[in-house]
Amino acid sequence: MVRPLRLWIAGGLALFVAAGGSLGAGQSQQSANRVQPAATPQGVINQYCVGCHNDKLKSGDLALDTLNVDKAGANPEVWEKVVRKLRGRMMPPPGRPRPDENTYDAVVSHLEQSLDRAAAANPDPGRTDTFRRLNRTQYQNAIRDLLTLDVDIQSMLPKDDASFGFDNVGVRGLSPTLMERYLSAAQKISRLAVGTAETASASVVVLPTDLTQEDHLDGLPLGSRGGTIVRYTFPVDAEYEIQVRLMRNRNENVEGLNEPHQMELTLDGERVQLFTITPNRNASGGYYADEQVDRHLKIRIPVKAGPHEVGATFLRKTSALLETERQPYQAHFNQDRHARTQPAVYSVSISSPFDATGVGDTPSRKRIFVCRPARASEEERCAATIISSLARRAYRRAVTSEDLRVPLEFYKDARANGDFEAGIEMGLRAILTSPEFLFRIEADPANIAANKSYRISDLELASRLSFFLWSSLPDDELLELASRGRLRDPATLEKQVRRMLADARSRSLVTNFAEQWLYLRNLTTAIPDARLFADFDDNLRQAFRNETTLFFESIAKEDRSVVDLLRADYTFLNERLAKHYGIPNVYGSNFRRVALGSDSVRGGLLGHASILTVTSYANRTSPVLRGKWILENILGTPPPSPPANVPPLADNNPAGTFLAMRERMVQHRASPACSGCHQLMDPIGLAMENFDAIGRLRNRSEGDTPIDAAGALPSGAAFTGVAGLKQALLARPELFATTFTEKLLTYALGRGLDAHDASAVRAITREARNDDYRFSLLILGVVKSTPFQMRRSQ
Repeated sequence: MVRPLRLWIAGGLALFVAAGGSLGAGQSQQSANRVQPAATPQGVINQYCVGCHNDKLKSGDLALDTLNVDKAGANPEVWEKVVRKLRGRMMPPPGRPRPDENTYDAVVSHLEQSLDRAAAANPDPGRTDTFRRLNRTQYQNAIRDLLTLDVDIQSMLPKDDASFGFDNVGVRGLSPTLMERYLSAAQKISRLAVGTAETASASVVVLPTDLTQEDHLDGLPLGSRGGTIVRYTFPVDAEYEIQVRLMRNRNENVEGLNEPHQMELTLDGERVQLFTITPNRNASGGYYADEQVDRHLKIRIPVKAGPHEVGATFLRKTSALLETERQPYQAHFNQDRHARTQPAVYSVSISSPFDATGVGDTPSRKRIFVCRPARASEEERCAATIISSLARRAYRRAVTSEDLRVPLEFYKDARANGDFEAGIEMGLRAILTSPEFLFRIEADPANIAANKSYRISDLELASRLSFFLWSSLPDDELLELASRGRLRDPATLEKQVRRMLADARSRSLVTNFAEQWLYLRNLTTAIPDARLFADFDDNLRQAFRNETTLFFESIAKEDRSVVDLLRADYTFLNERLAKHYGIPNVYGSNFRRVALGSDSVRGGLLGHASILTVTSYANRTSPVLRGKWILENILGTPPPSPPANVPPLADNNPAGTFLAMRERMVQHRASPACSGCHQLMDPIGLAMENFDAIGRLRNRSEGDTPIDAAGALPSGAAFTGVAGLKQALLARPELFATTFTEKLLTYALGRGLDAHDASAVRAITREARNDDYRFSLLILGVVKSTPFQMRRSQ
């Protein structure tokens, strides 16, 4: 049936393309520099800007001498760039004469009012792609909500490319190779959901090799150490073989096994086996552990179909722990530097199924089988009921007889060669490979004029809303309101937004939006130099990530001001991370909210080791990466891309003596090609030099030289250290609120923003300003905005 399913996808896409869709690749300065302001906004532009930005020089590819400030709405692409630069005080460049703050504000206000008037008179909501394929995260969440089934999509589908900072932007095409992956995924998912017995197969979960397993790991029983919990959906009632393998060194000998240890294997928290792991004795009476020593760590047990948790962990042996004085490091995973002192779990495999006895009563089967035919004559009607129920949720709209025709044909073909459930499985597979499920489709209304703005339908609004807040399908309540044409009512829409934010599924704003915006996903590939950062391991990597995600989640769930992301006086720590930060009186592996002192530099994102690590290199800090991160993610004024063939930062001067980071950056900026951007980024990043490459505080840098943490913003505001940087950023909170809104709107729309979206961003932040930019108000502002509720025709 694979070939017909492939034709089912391709044929459906061809119809949509013929209807007008598209799948193509697309889309503070010193007071001496202050001079008296000119009398009018046009005079200010002429005085401070036109000298460089004129039709002859075109510095920055920008000419302002031929444009009228009072008619900014006629050239929004140009004047929105000017607004962004002036609002961030990035122009005129540092060192050049500048107007005073009142003049800056007056010119920005004049331009914004002119641009906003033009936008209101002729709204341009922009154009989202007609076809937007569900990305990997959205697909996984859609399967979860459609079938009550958690599956590991990462092993089934390739990673999505990111654009404008998010992997839901520009997700369009479906190559033949990717189509095969979706077909394979649909087969596995439909079998698992229905409960089709398969031939024996194995699912293997491998733990990070740099995971230290000397202490208790969160989620595992107290009194244990190391190990892991595997959340696995067992397809049928059957016997399954569970096997554990231990970490080995390069010679395939088990590490850290110097005396007998006990391992507990659990199912849903209940012990099913207690193993004793005993090393071998050599001729001299000593212990050694060869490759055979863990062969007995397997068991075959009956398990009911459905989701279960398999745990493998060691019983804690305090006698095996080294004294603190003898063991200064907490990382134990590297045989060459900090070898394991106790054995550790490498992998847990589940082989399935053997001697199946039934399909069980799983959550996914309850969701699928909304009816049961009592006799053969009732099967086709029941199948139609089941498939139409699934299709309505999968397609995010009411379904027609034509929508059901192909899935029912697949049902009939499979039923002819099998039983009723085999037919339902194939009908489900057809739904999961339909373009109506795989793609979010927004087609222009019939006979609409070109480049015409129009309001999207309630059903399209429901889909935009659910994929924004949940990264998943609309639920029944949302679909019902949309089907009745009531969702666009402002009061109803706000009520639904607040309901959805209170739902657990809104955590996707943390795991999907925030993790991409803040670069947290880059932690996975962060591997600091083990010679310089010997105590770094996966435990710290995960702690970094947990701190920031829990912190962002607290802002969202408590509906705090988004500015608290910079100024909060609390964070989330466990013992390991607290020790890394030098914060006392935090014990245990579980994370908890910790109040910080008023003088702590850890309050807010700028003190999080996650951010500091992903903006560093493996062997050193990077003022450039940190400065760029602030400009792009906090101030919303990213620097241009670097020119080609930029030389690397020199480690030493020609004489071979050590240079402090500030001096090395001065050398790097000597090149005219580099100086323009670096004079904006470097002063910000250098202010963060008191944090090393994994976020630890320090007073002296590499080479034991004192750190000079003086810095400045492009506005010229000077400060020292992260505390000063934070104070300078908080002096103008509207800049961060605007940046946050832009990121949120980009993520919500699934496209990059342009000049026509700037007025909507200003309206959102202006409305939220009176309540200190509360999180829910920015979310509501995005949902109520013109770009979110409207679309421009082809």
